[in-house]
Amino acid sequence: MKDLIQYLLKFGQLNESQCALIQLKAQFKKVKKGDYFSEAGKVARNVGYVTKGVFRICYYSKAGESFTRYFVYENRFVADINSFIDELPSAEYIEAVTDCEILVFSKKDFTELSLTIPGWTDIFSKITSYVMENKMRASSNMLVQDAQTRYLHFLAHYPGLANRIPQLMLASYLGITASSLSRIRKTVL
Repeated sequence: MKDLIQYLLKFGQLNESQCALIQLKAQFKKVKKGDYFSEAGKVARNVGYVTKGVFRICYYSKAGESFTRYFVYENRFVADINSFIDELPSAEYIEAVTDCEILVFSKKDFTELSLTIPGWTDIFSKITSYVMENKMRASSNMLVQDAQTRYLHFLAHYPGLANRIPQLMLASYLGITASSLSRIRKTVL
């Protein structure tokens, strides 16, 4: 819980009673490897703060092939925020890559926090902007870098994460085949 509060305080101010209310509303949940926290075609009903584990945000082609857009790991929020806020069906899946533990806020509790804590909405707007900016920067890098540079960039910016996720998912994220990733890993190591 302490990590959640520290993370929120990076984006705004909260007093002790507000922090206590947030902790009261956060519900602990385990998500098993391979299970979905949120599914395409369904409205996202929760926002989660990852305390342990790795999720991937992905989608599937009509042929059933999965494509990984990005990974979310400890001390970050995981949600399809557009689906959650606007109550629209999600276009993506949020899948647990490892066994995960999260602190969950339901839509009802999130709304109550928004109405009770001045600045709660601003804090989440800042978090969303920060995350979107990082995603845009990563996407831009992916477009202009070759495969090996993308892999090295991933290793530098997400230390240890490559060892926690399946090679096929990492290859999908990097936009290359698993065999290409294997060749790159051999030349780099």
